[in-house]
Amino acid sequence: MNAAEAEPRPPITIAVTEVIERQKLNAFVIRLVLISWTVTFLDGLDMLVISFVAPYLRDGFGADAISLGQLFAAGVFGAMLGGIGFGWLGDRFGRRPIIIASVATFGLTGMAIAAAGNMDQLLVLRFLNGVALGGLMPLIWALNIEFVPARYRASVVTVIMMGYTLGGVVAGPLTVWLAPHFGWQSVFIVAGAATLALVPILFAILPESARYLAVTGRSPEKVAKALNTLEPGLGAQVHDRFVVTDEGSDAPAQKFHIATLFKGDLRPITSFLWLAYIGSSMAVYFKSNWGPIIFEDVGFTRTDAAWIMSASSVLGLFAGLALMRFTDRLGPIAITIYPALAVPLLLLMGLADVSLQGLAIFSLCSMAMISGTHFGMHSIAGIFYPSAIRGNGAGWATSVAKIGSIFAPLLGGYLLATNLPPRHLFVLLAVTPLLSAISLFLLGRIHARRVAVPVPSHPADPAVLMAGPLTTKP
Repeated sequence: MNAAEAEPRPPITIAVTEVIERQKLNAFVIRLVLISWTVTFLDGLDMLVISFVAPYLRDGFGADAISLGQLFAAGVFGAMLGGIGFGWLGDRFGRRPIIIASVATFGLTGMAIAAAGNMDQLLVLRFLNGVALGGLMPLIWALNIEFVPARYRASVVTVIMMGYTLGGVVAGPLTVWLAPHFGWQSVFIVAGAATLALVPILFAILPESARYLAVTGRSPEKVAKALNTLEPGLGAQVHDRFVVTDEGSDAPAQKFHIATLFKGDLRPITSFLWLAYIGSSMAVYFKSNWGPIIFEDVGFTRTDAAWIMSASSVLGLFAGLALMRFTDRLGPIAITIYPALAVPLLLLMGLADVSLQGLAIFSLCSMAMISGTHFGMHSIAGIFYPSAIRGNGAGWATSVAKIGSIFAPLLGGYLLATNLPPRHLFVLLAVTPLLSAISLFLLGRIHARRVAVPVPSHPADPAVLMAGPLTTKP
């Protein structure tokens, strides 16, 4: 007999926040992180494989730089809309069902891309694929943030985003392995099939957020089950009152409006978060979309270009790992170091007369800093917002960031079409990490002042469970 079916006792108030905050990392959370990691791995593979397939599209469809830029931008524009739309759906209907819907949709649309017969069809399918891909990340972050203590949030999001990066790393070798022998379509078929195979697993084991359910007053039986799993012996029962004490109120969420993200101290936080994210996304998507082609144009072979891109992603992964514990302790200001280092490296790549070997080294270092910055942005995108609007907050942040993601491939395509020397593009790219560095520094100062002021807690209630398991006997 589980705790929810135990011998009835008088209802008590249980602070969901306290149960979550005092837990140690346990099997439940580790399983959640692992399944989330797998989902983001496939998201990264599906999102970034288009860059490695681009040279084959240029050969097979006769696509020029402008057409490829439009193709890249179509996916990112779809992801922008998906982040907003799926974030709203996740706050309205729950994290779990919308995550599963997103995974199923980007698996199906990914496989459909393989059937495209021309660039126009590719544009439409890539847009739809991007909608599903963009909707996943904010909800995965929200779900994990709401199950782990605050002291681990940035670290957990960083670990999950390792999956996205490794998916991008695998995209290069997978394309090199499959495309020359089976056609570029085979890459999308393999990625889509792997994604769809994950859907029944998600149905079986993906939980709903206990914080979200408590804040919105839904499914107390699921809240009790989740809390009893996090803390065996807690004895939470379905008729108990579940509250979230670190967000000011346990009342159900009101109807969301975009202005909610700019109320009170969220106004400067949201503003600088969006600016930093725009700069970071512009740098990352320029690198990922145009990197393979630019490296070919400056003298690297197609295979060497793919390996440089993959290696830089691995270095970025380690840069993100090195940063995560500092971000948990110091907040967003810790991330500033990476874009600040990327700026001079990019200027050297564009202005210095260096050999291909030197350019490869500078490229690896600068792209690692760019990727590390993006890791940091992902890790903080949802931590500033309360549970009732976290999906919307993270969704809007990632979607507004797509302004940079859309602009970067389009701008790169038009600049390459003007016969601008490829290396000079790195000088222009240096502006983007500079924007991130300034915004992150200011965001860090605001965040430091914010955390110095205690968050208003739930009104005092002697029945609130603040520490220790309770007995289920009356």
